[in-house]
Amino acid sequence: MIVATTEQIAGHRTVRTIGQVFGVVVRSRGLGGNIAAGLRSIIGGEIREYTHLVEDTRRHAIDRLVANAATMGANAVVMMRFDSGSIGQTMNEVVAYGTAVIVEPL
Repeated sequence: MIVATTEQIAGHRTVRTIGQVFGVVVRSRGLGGNIAAGLRSIIGGEIREYTHLVEDTRRHAIDRLVANAATMGANAVVMMRFDSGSIGQTMNEVVAYGTAVIVEPL
């Protein structure tokens, strides 16, 4: 499955647009991670616990996006984007979304 942030995929042409597709993940950091992150925020610098949480959550959202696109019969997703937000003080939501398409090599 090709996933691109661009409208066109180099060396391919879009033969069919299937529709919007997304992958949603909501994760919570455990108590230990929140305590470590809170202590790090006092001294400043990167909060690695949250960086890892966001990276893992984005990867998982892309995996779900790809699975949903495949279920729709697509072989590519174009214009892929992320959106994220917080739910409460301990949860992070990430959505990967784009347009499911069928492409073929030129």
